[in-house]
Formats: sequence, structure tokens, C-alpha cells
Amino acid sequence: MPERFNWSRLMIYSVLSVFAMFFLLPIVVVVLNSVRSTEDINHSSVIGMPGPWMWGNFSQTWSKFCIAEHCSGIQPYFWNSLRMVIPATAISTMLGALNGYTLTLWRFRGDHVVFGIITLGVFLPEQMKLVPWVIVLRDLGLFNTTAGLVLIHVVQGMSFTTLFCRNYYLSIPADLLRAARIDGAGFYRIFWRIVLPLSPPILIVTVIWQFTGIWNEFLYGVTFSAGENQPITAALIALSAQISQAPQYGEQSAAVLIAAGPTLLIYLFAGRYFVRGLTSGAVK
Repeated sequence: MPERFNWSRLMIYSVLSVFAMFFLLPIVVVVLNSVRSTEDINHSSVIGMPGPWMWGNFSQTWSKFCIAEHCSGIQPYFWNSLRMVIPATAISTMLGALNGYTLTLWRFRGDHVVFGIITLGVFLPEQMKLVPWVIVLRDLGLFNTTAGLVLIHVVQGMSFTTLFCRNYYLSIPADLLRAARIDGAGFYRIFWRIVLPLSPPILIVTVIWQFTGIWNEFLYGVTFSAGENQPITAALIALSAQISQAPQYGEQSAAVLIAAGPTLLIYLFAGRYFVRGLTSGAVK
């Protein structure tokens, strides 16, 4: 007897396909425009297939395009973002793991209060932190520097990384640490030899979360840096705000793809580990 056709499943897949096409349409437009000439776009529209394929838009954007009177392309801002995001991600992840380990497995009086204060940063609007950060960066001499942005993102990111790691470490059996203490292991030895080897799932989550969040962040980059010290997100805004010349849609679309490349690669190759890591400590 033939299997009955499942109309409900067909309907679900059809609706999901429509939503996926609607969501991907802007990305498709940007990708197509990145290999179109400005003349082609001006004579037709921003939605269309390329006439001649202008692969040179990427090299032009990377090394020659003018942004805020600096005609060295987008590459200096790309490297600025890398110099900012790599140390900020690594430091905030390690500090979050250490905080989560301390607050979960080395309990002390008032640990819930400390945890609440640390995670309060998750709920505070970014705008209300601008003035305190201005004072801190001015007094430390880090205004308009990559090191200043690294400091901001390390402190800002500790709220999230501590929250993630603390919730994950709740699933580690207390007997495991009790046995290590009986064998003479101290605070740091337990952390390095026992806790960290059990932490790759949540560390992958925090690294992906921090990397994408810091790379895509705009407010602090445009507020606390200027000129060639800006990260790539601030440079994209300066690029799109140029009014002294006709819009170069092809180069601008190529710049958007270059800026989005690292985060897209992170999710492409590690997205499944992100979801797996989030659910690892959900059930004990």
C-alpha cells in the first residue's frame, strides 16, 4: 500500500523555503553587485545580474579605494579589526572561564552577589557606558588606540563569557574536584588539569560569540577611534557616507563582503559546534 502523502510537511517546507529566500535576498544582491560595474548598476538597477563580471572590484576595494581621504583601501581597517578581535576574544574567554570556575566550583560567601554584579553588564545599554569609558581611556592614554578597544571588549565580554562558563561548569561533578583536592591539587592546578580539558564545548561557544560580537561592533569603534585607527565596521560607515563623489556600488558591495568574510567563515566551519556547545551543559 503506497505511503500517504504528507501535505503538512510539504506546507512547512514550503513556508520555510519562502522565508529562507526572503532572508537571503539582500545577501544575494550584495554578492551580485560586488562583481558589477558602477555603470552597469547606474544604467539598470541595484537588482540584476552582472553584465561584465568585475572581479577587480575586490582588489580595488582592498588596496586602492579612498575612505575618508585615505586611499589605501580597506585593508588597514581589516587588520585593525584583527588586531583588536583576536586578543580581546582570547583574554575575555580565559577570564570568563576562570570566573565561571571560581564562582561554580570554589564557592565562597557572597559568590551570588559577585556573579550578579559581573553579569549585570549583560543587561546594561551600551550607550550609558560611553562616558565612563571616555574617562578611563583618557586617564590611561588609550584613546584612539587599538589597545583601548581591546580593553573595552575584554571588560564588556567578561559578562557573557562568565555567564556561559558558569552555567556550563555546574554540570561538572563536585566529587571530581573533591578527589583532586584530596590528591593535593590546588586552585590553578585543578583549573588547568581538570576543568579546562572538560571545557572545549563551552570555550568554542564563547570564542564564536566574542569574535562575531567584537568584529561586528560599531558603537565603540566609531566613538573611541578615528582615521586609520578605526576598525572595519567604522570604515564601512565612512565609505558609505562619502558624498563628494558618485556612489561606487560595486566597490562598496565588495567591501561589505570582505568585512563580513571572517564571521561568515567562523559560522560556516564552526556553527554546528556553537549549537552543540550551548546545549552541552543543559542537562546534567
